[in-house]
Amino acid sequence: MSEDIILPDDGDDDEMFEHHRIVADPKQSLLRIDKFLMDRLPNVTRTKLQTGIHDGFVRVNDKAIKPNYKIHPNDVVTVSLPEPPRDTEIIPENIPLNIVFEDDHLLVINKPAGMVVHPAYQNWSGTVVNALAYHFQNLPRMTGNEGRPGLVHRIDKDTSGLLVIAKDEASLTGLAKQFFDHSIERTYNALVWGVPEQPSGTVNVNVGRSLKDRRVTTAFPNSDMGRHAITHYSLLRDLRYVSLIECKLETGRTHQIRAHMKYLGHPLFNDAMYGGNEVLKGTTFTKYKQFVENCFKIIPRQALHAKTLGFVHPVTKQHLQFDSELPQDFTDVLDKWDHYVKYN
Repeated sequence: MSEDIILPDDGDDDEMFEHHRIVADPKQSLLRIDKFLMDRLPNVTRTKLQTGIHDGFVRVNDKAIKPNYKIHPNDVVTVSLPEPPRDTEIIPENIPLNIVFEDDHLLVINKPAGMVVHPAYQNWSGTVVNALAYHFQNLPRMTGNEGRPGLVHRIDKDTSGLLVIAKDEASLTGLAKQFFDHSIERTYNALVWGVPEQPSGTVNVNVGRSLKDRRVTTAFPNSDMGRHAITHYSLLRDLRYVSLIECKLETGRTHQIRAHMKYLGHPLFNDAMYGGNEVLKGTTFTKYKQFVENCFKIIPRQALHAKTLGFVHPVTKQHLQFDSELPQDFTDVLDKWDHYVKYN
């Protein structure tokens, strides 16, 4: 599956917590690490294991390994994740949801910025999943995705926008396949620093966890590191120092847009994790710097919104298409930039 489905949400700490420790038998025959772990870890797919090995979550004798590593006798294998081990009990919470569509099989919500999609380290409550557990009974769970009933994809905590949730097993399976096949249609609006030289284009560059900071996704151009990622972008509004960009995802990797736009030299506005919370374009005048600081206060998050979502209904087979309005903080900062470039 794509990372939309299987990867945990991002915590604010890059500490790793040991979840599994397995010691190979003294008579262990040489065996690929993924096959070795498949027999020992319940409800984990081989694809997910290979991804975890590639991303450095699996170590042997406290050293990083390649996916083709073969287990030797007495090897000590550890699986560590950015969040501590915890049971998958979901506490229902009476949190309102902005539901834009609902039928017997699925619902589409418009998630506000600042709301985590599912419980994870440092965010065990107040999430979309806690709200779903309160409002809906018996949402389906996917093997290997325990603790996230109904979820087939996610968006970052400080990203706003559309999210589809399955209400039954057939819908969960059908939607997951569409994400896996990259047939889901998704566009995002992003306010970025600078204006791209080309008004439209495609970024086809691998992305993966940074070797320096595992919380961050980085681009790996001309390399087999990371995972295949494609983002199509087009310029919507040129605001001289910043611009409004539409990004259409062909793949769904963690922080894909944020990493690809930084790779292009246009980090998302006020994206602290990717350097967008500094003045990257414009003058050195104090008045301008104060203006930018005021804009940061208006939208105190990365300026990214999951605007449209299109897919085939997994049960009725009808094509569904949803569009969402930009949230107030986003429109306010756009208006402020529009006014600035007109009168300065």
